[in-house]
Amino acid sequence: MTEQIEGRNPVLEALRSGRALNKILISSSIERHSDIAEILHLAKKRAVPVERLSPEIFSKKISTRSPQGIIAYASAKEYIDIYDLLALTGSKNEPAFYVILDGLEDPQNLGAIIRTADAAGVHGIIIPQRRAAGVTGTVAKVSAGAIEYVPVARAVNLNNAIKILKENNVWVIGIDRDGSKSFTDIDFRLPTAIVIGGEGKGISRLVKENCDEVVSIPMKGNISSLNASVAAGIVMYEALKQRSN
Repeated sequence: MTEQIEGRNPVLEALRSGRALNKILISSSIERHSDIAEILHLAKKRAVPVERLSPEIFSKKISTRSPQGIIAYASAKEYIDIYDLLALTGSKNEPAFYVILDGLEDPQNLGAIIRTADAAGVHGIIIPQRRAAGVTGTVAKVSAGAIEYVPVARAVNLNNAIKILKENNVWVIGIDRDGSKSFTDIDFRLPTAIVIGGEGKGISRLVKENCDEVVSIPMKGNISSLNASVAAGIVMYEALKQRSN
């Protein structure tokens, strides 16, 4: 299975991370740019074929709104399992920090969360196998290449994944407007996984029941909920702040 990666940053980060690319397509109308120069340099170094296409032909290949004149084809992003994720975290000599996404269906939100997760030092994202956005070209584009550095584990059953995390001493915190206290009251210096619910639905009942604690993000305005990626970003940066002190 092949994944189509579009945009300068996603393609550049795929090359920088050492990911195997099958081919790169460049529109002949693209302006010479430092990112393009580096892409061409790395492609040559890694023996990745580069093909220049007319703008008309190139436009028929794109799948996102702003490919920035460049497309790469790679083997589909490999998911890992929950045990691999725990092993990767163990090698970092840091308390675990994960984001669990319960039924998030918008690839734009998933890409934005992965981008913020990379910046905030999250060790991995956990998503359900069904009824949720997976890693696609759109997700890679929105993540601005962060998908190459943030492992994504896909669980057949999210509640089983939560059980495994808890058995490995990871504190599971649900973020929901019904939470009894503020997210700032949580000690994120402990091994932690935060759970973010799907757009408009929040965290499912059973997942919420399996959380160690459910907390809220205080809000003073008239809107009762935040966009999933915004909520995730707020909590991730609170965790980063605590862990940096």
